[in-house]
Amino acid sequence: MKNEKMEFPKGFLWGGATAANQLEGGFHEGNKGLNIADVLPGGKERLKLLQSPGFNFEMDTEKYSYPNHEAIDFYHRYKEDIAFFAEMGFKVYRMSIAWTRIFPNGTELEPNEDGLAFYDRVFDELHKYGIEPVVTMSHYEMPVNLVKEYGGWRSREVVTYFERYAKVILNRYKNKVKYWLTFNEINSGLEMPIMGLGFAIQKEEDKYQPTFQAFHHQFVASSLAVKACHEIIPEAKIGCMILYIPTYSFDCNPENVLYAQQEARFFNTFCADVQVKGKYPSFIQRYFREHSIKLEMKPGDLELIKSYTVDFISFSYYMSRTEMKDKPSGDTVEGNILGGVKNPFLKASDWGWEIDPIGLRITLNEFYDRYQKPLFVVENGLGAKDKVEEDGSINDDYRIEYIREHIIQMREAIEDGVELMGYTPWGCIDLVSASTGEMSKRYGFIYVDKNDDGSGTLERKRKKSFNWYKDVIASNGSEI
Repeated sequence: MKNEKMEFPKGFLWGGATAANQLEGGFHEGNKGLNIADVLPGGKERLKLLQSPGFNFEMDTEKYSYPNHEAIDFYHRYKEDIAFFAEMGFKVYRMSIAWTRIFPNGTELEPNEDGLAFYDRVFDELHKYGIEPVVTMSHYEMPVNLVKEYGGWRSREVVTYFERYAKVILNRYKNKVKYWLTFNEINSGLEMPIMGLGFAIQKEEDKYQPTFQAFHHQFVASSLAVKACHEIIPEAKIGCMILYIPTYSFDCNPENVLYAQQEARFFNTFCADVQVKGKYPSFIQRYFREHSIKLEMKPGDLELIKSYTVDFISFSYYMSRTEMKDKPSGDTVEGNILGGVKNPFLKASDWGWEIDPIGLRITLNEFYDRYQKPLFVVENGLGAKDKVEEDGSINDDYRIEYIREHIIQMREAIEDGVELMGYTPWGCIDLVSASTGEMSKRYGFIYVDKNDDGSGTLERKRKKSFNWYKDVIASNGSEI
């Protein structure tokens, strides 16, 4: 195979990625407050709620289960899990801080010391093994109180509360964290405002105005976080985080090509343009006119956004998307995050996500050509149903193949001239799925004995992919 022995650049950041709400558990311990994930039920009902108007952010424990409450109990088992990460040779560990561990309601004047101390312990344990944390400030973990009192990111008030939170964690961990991300998959708010923007759409005709107003508030908050990071930790790097889905035209019909281009630009680059280039892109102005969107801005907002852009671009990559202007019935791909039509050249995962390694190379080149800033793949992986054999082994060759093919395409992109900082596959240890609340949708190199019904011992086991990824890291990507 071409370039099979080519190593990645020296200092490449190999690791894995998780989110606090999907693995920590301990949802009421340490004076933690309720966040959005805490009130989302498990199973297929979660996806229905995320896609339907009117969710009220209330729990109904008689009707639903809430797997995020215990998750995989990283809150008590973090030393064990970090030891596994170290055994694989992680250089970095991408994680998030639960906002409600630091400010339980989001509005307090003083932070919660129990929450701050917990992350001190986690960071210290990581540094014991030479693992650098890559910390997401907000990963679908907004305080429910801010949702109920202010309507989430609809309200300008939330900017003040987020800035307070960001400054507290930047000051507290300035000697422990070198890499920061602001909002996880910020553009996902276009499709899942409940998780990303902290509110549920009430009616379809109400969707556009509150969504883009909320984005503006997040852009301001992101710039304030960048400003604070540069002032408090000048040597640190802070990036944005985008859900990137390259979009292909189904054929060479110019109408389909144009439609695919417009869809890709709208979803993939709008939020990135503002955070990386420091200005609203020209193409969004027509969209605003056609949907009668008028943003409320304070004096100085645009100057702030222009002055404090991110240092690098991180993103998740799971699939591509194939589009045509007029979709025939029966040919849509319901499993993909954004749907689209079936791509006859691609296979799909157990959950219907189309698998497209070359799409990652396309993504890296598109991003780098557009922005000319360092890139970081902070999510990528295969959600699958793993089987524990009678001897206790988990032979996840399908996961090895998936990640291997994506690593090959990252190497090709580096040869293309892309500046790539690192790679942290998603769910390096099995955790609760964000979209469905399931444990059976497993991504990890480490198996966790927990089932969708909540049963299980929480015992950790190495999958076959564990030692394979360990060898990948040890060889800096030359042995795959």
